Amino acid sequence: MSDLNTQRRQFLKTSLGAAAVAIAPGMLLFDTAHGKAEAGSSKVRWGMLIDTAQCQDGCNDCVTACNKENGLSGGTSATDSQWIRKIDLKDIRSGRALSLPMMCQHCEEPPCVDVCPTAASFKRADGIVLVDRHRCIGCRYCMMACPYKARSFVHEPLQDQKPDVPRGKGTVESCTLCVHRLDKGQQTTACAEACKNKAILFGNLNDENSEIAQKIRSVASVQVRADLQLNPGIRYQGL
Repeated sequence: MSDLNTQRRQFLKTSLGAAAVAIAPGMLLFDTAHGKAEAGSSKVRWGMLIDTAQCQDGCNDCVTACNKENGLSGGTSATDSQWIRKIDLKDIRSGRALSLPMMCQHCEEPPCVDVCPTAASFKRADGIVLVDRHRCIGCRYCMMACPYKARSFVHEPLQDQKPDVPRGKGTVESCTLCVHRLDKGQQTTACAEACKNKAILFGNLNDENSEIAQKIRSVASVQVRADLQLNPGIRYQGL
């Protein structure tokens, strides 16, 4: 009987350990795929400042780079995943036209996280909003909740996936701010790196001495749908 009780205690201990992993998305279920067993630090908040004056109409270098980095097909149909897309805007009164990249805005108060019934959508301590594909049941509530239309559903089986970017049929996905790069110590995203006109400035918003923080203090920038009070990590200059 003593041996049986010992086995039971060991089973419960193991089960509780597994539960701890399950209720800490971003700690192991996601980051193990990137060789990292801990989430980001709250001392950091990753974000972007996008200069719309430098973003050229017809240029898709950021989109191409994102597709290549994350193993996306590059298709633009309703069943293709698009983690970043170019959108064209025109001011009816002035006639001013703009072209700018739109992706997950990595909100401080992400509505996608609020509506997810399985906690698959989550925000890391460093502000990056992600989807844990092991928890995602494909309900797509997060897609409906996102005011930026930034999430995609994987409809078809996937082949030749990138080792650092695990994906799965029947799950929702979106821009990760190249979290696999950041967790390896790199300091930029594929889209920012690919932009010839340096329209995308990536960095730590919490570091007052970082280039992005200094730039945001010196120029006028806006958050898309600031009225929703989501405090996105992506800011736009000249919008």
